[in-house]
Amino acid sequence: MNDSTTPPEPPSDLGTAASDFRMATFRLARRLRAQRAVDTMSDGQFAVLAALKVFGPHTLAELATRERVTAPSMNRTVNSLEESGLLSRTPSLDDRRKITLDLTDEGRAVVVETARRRDAWLEGALAEITDDDRATLVRAAQIMQRLADR
Repeated sequence: MNDSTTPPEPPSDLGTAASDFRMATFRLARRLRAQRAVDTMSDGQFAVLAALKVFGPHTLAELATRERVTAPSMNRTVNSLEESGLLSRTPSLDDRRKITLDLTDEGRAVVVETARRRDAWLEGALAEITDDDRATLVRAAQIMQRLADR
């Protein structure tokens, strides 16, 4: 039996460790994704808004490549976000065929508020665990970032 003061036994093999890590990561990600400023927005739609906030204006093809989706799929997502007033399309002055996508003020506010809600939820969860567990998670975040950057 395991209580909150006894650390769990480490998995006996790498396959089990990978599976446990994957499941825990997905469960935490799901909890964080639930914290959003617009309940009706899909994860894919939010990812587009977040990419525009972090990386600046993009063309449709650049966004599709960044998000690893097809151009037609990205076009549907962008159309929906534009209809909602969360992003805008601006024709290039040099090449009228080229359209640049960027956040509107409302789209930027959605990204900022969603990030604030997610950070607040996670801060509350971290406040409920021990200092040692928080230090472990800080170190784990660094390792996870290295894995994600591969």
